[in-house]
Amino acid sequence: MKIIKHKITILIYLILFIIPSNGYSQWAIMKSDADSLVSLGVNYIYNVKFSEAENCFRQVQKIYPNHPVGYFLDAMVEWWKILLLKDETKYDKIFLNKIQKVIDISNTLLKENPKDINALFFKAGAIGFRGRYYTQRESWLNAVKDGAEGYDLLIESLKIAPGNHDIMLGTGIYNYFASVLPEKYPIIKPLATFLPRGDRALGILQLNAAARSAKYANIEAKVVLLQIYYSFENDIYRAEEIINELYSKYPDNPYFHRYLGRIQVRRGYYYDFEQTWREILKRCMAKQFGYERYTAREAMYYIGVALFERGDYENALKYFYKCDEGSRILDKDGPSGFMVMANLYAGKILDIQGKRNYAIKQYEKILKMKDYNSSHETARYHLNNPFKR
Repeated sequence: MKIIKHKITILIYLILFIIPSNGYSQWAIMKSDADSLVSLGVNYIYNVKFSEAENCFRQVQKIYPNHPVGYFLDAMVEWWKILLLKDETKYDKIFLNKIQKVIDISNTLLKENPKDINALFFKAGAIGFRGRYYTQRESWLNAVKDGAEGYDLLIESLKIAPGNHDIMLGTGIYNYFASVLPEKYPIIKPLATFLPRGDRALGILQLNAAARSAKYANIEAKVVLLQIYYSFENDIYRAEEIINELYSKYPDNPYFHRYLGRIQVRRGYYYDFEQTWREILKRCMAKQFGYERYTAREAMYYIGVALFERGDYENALKYFYKCDEGSRILDKDGPSGFMVMANLYAGKILDIQGKRNYAIKQYEKILKMKDYNSSHETARYHLNNPFKR
């Protein structure tokens, strides 16, 4: 059942990736004061200053009560709250109501002018984000419906403004993921044949163009490129360039903070990533917005890795045990990679400490968990060969 759910999620994201992630496009007739408020408010969203962002967007709504931009970005504040707090549902109804407001205003404009680029884009963006919300909440039929409707709106918009750099965020996302996901997950290839073909190289070019030249979508394009270079292209150097820029500009964003720590881990910056994850854990303990239980569990794991690498085995073991303890609460669908690897590290440490019987119990426990990153092979090896450094 879990595998089926995963495959359905991939398919829905393939559809939803067609839709621009933030809906920015040709915002015609905007006065300079409203335009400045929009830019300021967007920066507030990325730096998790939600009250300040909401204040900016309320002012935009006052200046342009019949334009969808202020209402759309106000809804994005709720989206980021949902995104950063995975287990929290209290923002759901507020988000859906705000999205519906954007759709209603856009529909009014489209009745007057079916080619209104602002209405088309913000309606597509609103429906796209609602589809992503439904995916996150596992409401699959609603997600597919929104994905299909958003796709049609985007195609209509591209006919009107095909060369706009902000639009290239959406086209770049589609071209890249429509090409990559069927390769990565062959099960969706037959379903992907009903959608336009993607172009991996073109998608990256379009996203980089949006990152460089888009008026409003440049940051979102960098966020997407960060995900692509880190998770799909295995280009850790480009990912590092992007995260250094994003975290420097938005130091209170836990999403960027986590990526900074993960990239430092991949680069082998042991001192740096220990300090980064300790700061993250400190913010979790202080209950700073978005620094939740999953982030705390991840922080404890990586701090343990850093301590292990510098030979502080006793303290490393404490962090791995805490990571395991947290995983027992958080892992609702079976052991996560964090639980598996924390237990594997614990077995290695117990071997180093000469506690062979306890180490064997750890390795045997790992074999009862799902195989993660060759954990079964490693555990079986150390059952016969004590770990040594």
